[in-house]
Amino acid sequence: MKPEQIRTVFMGTPEFALPTLQGLIDAGANLVGVYTQPDRPKGRGKKLTASPVKELALAHQLTVFQPERLRRPEAVEELRRLAPDLIVVVAYGQILPRSVLEIPRFQCINVHASLLPKYRGAAPINKAIVDGETETGVTTMLMDVGLDTGAMLVKRSTPIGPDETTGEVHDRLALLGREALEETLRLICAGQLTPQEQDETASTYAPMMNKEDGLIDWSRSAREIHNQVRGLDPWPGAYSYLNGQVLKIAATWVDEEAGGTPGEVLGADAGGVRVACGQGALLIGELQLPGKKRLAAREFLSGCPLPTGTRLESPAPVIADTEG
Repeated sequence: MKPEQIRTVFMGTPEFALPTLQGLIDAGANLVGVYTQPDRPKGRGKKLTASPVKELALAHQLTVFQPERLRRPEAVEELRRLAPDLIVVVAYGQILPRSVLEIPRFQCINVHASLLPKYRGAAPINKAIVDGETETGVTTMLMDVGLDTGAMLVKRSTPIGPDETTGEVHDRLALLGREALEETLRLICAGQLTPQEQDETASTYAPMMNKEDGLIDWSRSAREIHNQVRGLDPWPGAYSYLNGQVLKIAATWVDEEAGGTPGEVLGADAGGVRVACGQGALLIGELQLPGKKRLAAREFLSGCPLPTGTRLESPAPVIADTEG
């Protein structure tokens, strides 16, 4: 059997899914449909914008489907009419109900951005970096009704550099996802798939990150804060408070030897802003105030000096109630 003999539906939405979709196209897969999230308002003008997957699919004259809810009976019936042998899912953004999982004869295969069973959930790359992991990867798996609980098929791993951000690791894993799916397809065509059940006791949950996760607690160690900063870069971003304003922080390094009162600026020059932590100090290379661009330390300090002794605050400033 060859890829062009397998009626395939692809489901994905963001840029992470693009290399895998392109891999299917390059392999001559019989793509009978591409599912992606509906166009969403974006930018200041709130203009309806197509997902990256939709743009790539249309560029290759593929048929695109954008149901608001895939679990609705009419959406399931529309998918059933496509008669797919295989459904490939990469960061689609909707949970597939049992009625969909049961449609293809080769099941639904998900490309997940972690080395399962560790880091199930919506933000596996962020969570791995925040936790200080030195290795991550991608796993293809047979989908079931659980959250990333299906039997594992193919894995590809990669080291995480000590200063790498989520954005950097994301791009590398997207390419590894393509490789893992290509190997999975080869095994399907050869009839050699050997699914391996996940060890439930080794699983870790990686929920979607939100802006509140970016608030820095300066009493933590410099290493922990450094992992938080790079794990939340580019989104949602790490931040502290400077004179009541949100101060976004990026491009950091760790000084294990320095010490001082947590949150206190120990020095600031073109090389960065050094801030004391609960253990060690954090050297900050890029900073951003509300309504401003993200700037290198040299540029930032020219417009906003940070004298030694300046305090960056962990909690949001409390405004006293002066009424009554």
